[in-house]
Amino acid sequence: MNRNICVRCILSLVVALSASAPMLAWSQSYPTKPIRIILPVPPGGAIDQIVQQIGPKLTQAWGQQVLMDHRAGAAQMIGTQLAARAAPDGYTLFMCNSGPFSGNVALYPSVPYDPVKDFAAITVAVTYPNVLVVHPSVPVNTLQELIALAKARPGQLNFASASSGSSSHISGELFNLMAGVKMTHVPYKGNSLAVTDLVGGQVQVMFSNIGPVLPFIKSGRLKVLGVTSAQRFSPAPEIPTIAESGLPGFEIIAWVGFCAPAATPRDIITKLNTEIVRALRSPDVQKALRDAGAETAPMTTEQMDAFIKTDMAKWARVVKDANIKLD
Repeated sequence: MNRNICVRCILSLVVALSASAPMLAWSQSYPTKPIRIILPVPPGGAIDQIVQQIGPKLTQAWGQQVLMDHRAGAAQMIGTQLAARAAPDGYTLFMCNSGPFSGNVALYPSVPYDPVKDFAAITVAVTYPNVLVVHPSVPVNTLQELIALAKARPGQLNFASASSGSSSHISGELFNLMAGVKMTHVPYKGNSLAVTDLVGGQVQVMFSNIGPVLPFIKSGRLKVLGVTSAQRFSPAPEIPTIAESGLPGFEIIAWVGFCAPAATPRDIITKLNTEIVRALRSPDVQKALRDAGAETAPMTTEQMDAFIKTDMAKWARVVKDANIKLD
């Protein structure tokens, strides 16, 4: 009797190993074709720069192209949903970020994806604060002067954002709450489009990633009033924090990372994490991203899982406390 049981166990094990062998061999040979990375934003923004730095490193390591696929719209939900439903084979990755994960989930009654259940974390790539910038036509040079002007003109100042639920949107709404003012939110389909209208004077105020607006700050086409991090941003230490300029406790940090569809094989996720983290730690990549206003923040997959959950809870508290509503 015992012998028969053992024979059945051995046969079952042989069958299981035989079935898993093709999958194991396929995973070990990964990648054998180009890798597509979905970006839920229009071309030309800060997220592009991350892929432009990491992509060539992956191509050099694996000999496969890395292709950017921009799928903007609906507050980044179009691209995010597409990535969530993609084949979990390691050939479709997603540039996940605080907007569609932390912002949208906190702001919208429902979203067509679950950041935790529908995605496998690979690593956070960068974190960065926003900077508060205004068009030169706005007669202010300090945070306190902006607050005074906004109080004198309730609803008349417009602040742009990359999209509803983005860090630029949440930053502006938190500013409204903590400063006791009412600026009008104008959402765009991407950070670059919002910056273009800000520089053109169609909107007056914006909380933007520092990279896209830094050239305009240097040229005098925009004025910078503060940074949204708790401490001064090391690549631009001359910019005061909003907290130290009159709104103690003000802090919003955005992040961008690499994710994959949830059922992607674990060994592929591990392989991606190893190579992407290696690239993020390269001195040339770190310099390029710092010059663009970002701080590299490579993590293990487990660390990123915890980071996402903590960040989602934090943004949910901000949305609730600020009573932020969709426009």
